[in-house]
Amino acid sequence: MKRFTVDRIEEDKAVLECENGECVTLEVKSLPKNIKEGDVLCFEENSYFLDKEETEKRRQKIKSLMDSLFD
Repeated sequence: MKRFTVDRIEEDKAVLECENGECVTLEVKSLPKNIKEGDVLCFEENSYFLDKEETEKRRQKIKSLMDSLFD
């Protein structure tokens, strides 16, 4: 299973960054609905799905880092 982070969304395209740093550009309609920048997607069995747990972990880690910088 490969994991990707949604780097950015530009009109009808989404740029996904793979764990190895490579980027892939895909049509938004081929991805789960309502994705947003920072979401973690998994690719398995020829489809993408949102990894809600990993997305939340990463958001909490970033929030914690930001809080420590500005406290």
